[in-house]
Amino acid sequence: MSFSAKDVKELREATGVGMMDCKRALTETGGDMEKAIAYLREQGLAQSQKKAGRITAEGVAYAVVSDGVGVVVEVNAETDFVAKNDKFNDFVSGVAEAIIKNAPSDVDALLASKYPGGDKTVAEEQQEMILVIGENISIRRFVRYTAGLSIPYIHAGGKIGVIVNLDVGDVSDMDAVVELGKDLAMQIAAMRPLYLDTESVDAGELEKEKEIQLNKAIEENKAKNLPDDKARQIAEKMVVGRINKYFEDICLLNQPFVKENKITVGAHIRHVAKALGGEIKINAFTRFEKGEGIEKKQDDFAAEVASMVK
Repeated sequence: MSFSAKDVKELREATGVGMMDCKRALTETGGDMEKAIAYLREQGLAQSQKKAGRITAEGVAYAVVSDGVGVVVEVNAETDFVAKNDKFNDFVSGVAEAIIKNAPSDVDALLASKYPGGDKTVAEEQQEMILVIGENISIRRFVRYTAGLSIPYIHAGGKIGVIVNLDVGDVSDMDAVVELGKDLAMQIAAMRPLYLDTESVDAGELEKEKEIQLNKAIEENKAKNLPDDKARQIAEKMVVGRINKYFEDICLLNQPFVKENKITVGAHIRHVAKALGGEIKINAFTRFEKGEGIEKKQDDFAAEVASMVK
């Protein structure tokens, strides 16, 4: 029995499986639609594709450095139990290795690239892992560093993954630099900086914050029964201090150093560099927190029970 492109399309719509797998199934079954569906189910493909629509807000954020290349990657799954599964964690390590070796430009390129240790692509290995684990799995994002000195840090078994990338010159003790890098990575994990320094802050975001703080300060001064012009003059001076506090919250180099909060992170780096007789500069950093920004499904157990007894 022969089959057409329309048959392939219908099989794909019925099962949610990719076009190439549907074509293979129809070829293997002589174009018989029912047998093709059964074939895909036997291969586990239809089942894994059904899982593909499920929300993945758990999983791990993973960071590693190998051969001078630093990678931080987030791989998501449906439940937090997966982070304790050795097979899942081996898969995440393999994904990081694929990023290091293949230098993909984005997640799509990563999925199409070769998974380490075999002939499968990352996408094929991911699909197999879905079948093994029994949950939907997705690679969400990654960042790759090739220049400078990268220091990885993983917090709470993969809840947060951090890479801090340093430019180092003429220091007397690289072990001390690595220790500094670990401290900085832990700072980033704990304090959630959005930017490296004040120059990095998005101009539009900064102007919006200034406007918010100015209006807030004006209203506070009006409550003191000050004239409008006087209230604005005082408010403008208040905004300067509040924006400095804003920078302390969002800029890494402006934050108080967690191990010695009387100095900033920037001052601590300069102090260490001077002690080591060289130069140390943060080029960049990346902080991934698993499930960050993903809306998790909220199950209403009472509603579910009520629907079952109707």
